[in-house]
Amino acid sequence: MKTKVQVIFYSMYGHLYRMAEAVAAGAREVEGTEVTVLQVPELIADAVLEKSGAKAAQGAFAHVPLASVEGLADADAIIFGAPTRFGNACAQMRNFLDQTGGLWFKGALIGKVGSVFTSTATQHGGQESTLLSFHTTLLHHGMVVVGVPYSEQRQMTLAEISGGSPYGASTITGGDGSRQPSDNELAIATFQGRHVASIAKRLRG
Repeated sequence: MKTKVQVIFYSMYGHLYRMAEAVAAGAREVEGTEVTVLQVPELIADAVLEKSGAKAAQGAFAHVPLASVEGLADADAIIFGAPTRFGNACAQMRNFLDQTGGLWFKGALIGKVGSVFTSTATQHGGQESTLLSFHTTLLHHGMVVVGVPYSEQRQMTLAEISGGSPYGASTITGGDGSRQPSDNELAIATFQGRHVASIAKRLRG
């Protein structure tokens, strides 16, 4: 049987979508892995999204299907991507997670692999706090939390400004959102996807 990996993200301007695609690419490198990329529903009114330019940006990944809470139970590993909002995961992702109480009650996610990636506008804008606080939800579900070990040495680079930590891949967007994920950040995301898929495959036995 194939190892099923879900990559579930929210993205306002496309940065986390690009990171999700890199994560998925890494997971697909693991033989026998079936990868599904999904997004969580938007909560912001269309008029607000249009005024900020987010509506147009989201058109680039409008084809990505919406994740379902019930569908989480079908995965062997779930890699979540959520941008930072004041040091925490965005409301869209929190809203999705807040609907998983039924899965928690049944223990439906116990033993599954969970991992997280994120983005911030600034270099020290709360990436690590977002990743770590997200891990709390995964632990409540009994998931096996996986980050990015230091065997991925790109997270240690000093040659450039870059996201990436042992808690998960990340990217820095810039205050106006003009900075796109760098090659280094995308490479760390790819590593994370591959690493998570490899562990999920081993846990399946």
